[in-house]
Amino acid sequence: MKILFIGDIVGSPGREAIKKLLPALKKEYALDFVIANAENVAGGSGITCKTAEDLFNSGVDVLTSGDHIWKRQEIFELLKKEERILRPINFPAGSPGKGSAVFKTGAGEKIGVINVNGRVFMDPLECPFKTSLAAAESVFKETKVIIVDIHAEATSEKVALGWYLDGKVSAVLGTHTHIQTADEKILPQGTAFISDAGMTGPYDSVIGRRVEDVLQRFLTHVPTKFAVAEGNIQLHGVVLDIDEETGKARLIERLQKKLE
Repeated sequence: MKILFIGDIVGSPGREAIKKLLPALKKEYALDFVIANAENVAGGSGITCKTAEDLFNSGVDVLTSGDHIWKRQEIFELLKKEERILRPINFPAGSPGKGSAVFKTGAGEKIGVINVNGRVFMDPLECPFKTSLAAAESVFKETKVIIVDIHAEATSEKVALGWYLDGKVSAVLGTHTHIQTADEKILPQGTAFISDAGMTGPYDSVIGRRVEDVLQRFLTHVPTKFAVAEGNIQLHGVVLDIDEETGKARLIERLQKKLE
């Protein structure tokens, strides 16, 4: 099974990259399924009905999220009716939405997706290790193909989760820091891993925001609105090849495409 996982989509430039680049990528890699982290898709923070619809219409199958999931009021109703949007599974019981689910490819093959937040330098949610393992064990009853989006700040926490889930899921893929890392690998028990899949959006920026706004904040410590940047739009992510029978990864390949 060929799966594309797209790193954090930032604002309208990120949506434009998906709309214009994804159709060709689907053909080039013969993709069966597309997952994208979309927690920054609406003006750089949060998800709206319109921005989610844009991504689904562009060919994304499932949207994951992270610490900005609650930034837009309409997400509460959206999570009730749209099963293709996941929020981190380790929010407390009773939080709207789901953190894991099983979906089907166009050919009817099942794929499990789990979304989890890290805790180091982030909000103290429930344990990402125990919650993601419990979710993986539940999803495994339906399919051996399981993709985990670990939305976390600390590289060490992401790496540790990869080793913790090695052999129990097909891939552990990091998001949140917006900088694609060069540590993609397949761990000993068959789980594909990367610390961060990167960002989809404007790269003439500071992780998607206007350089001058961010510099103003660093130089003065005065609260500043960080507008989404515009230049050098790129799509970053990873392509996975997963054995449907075993759930083990055969390939993880970093992807970087520039919107011309």
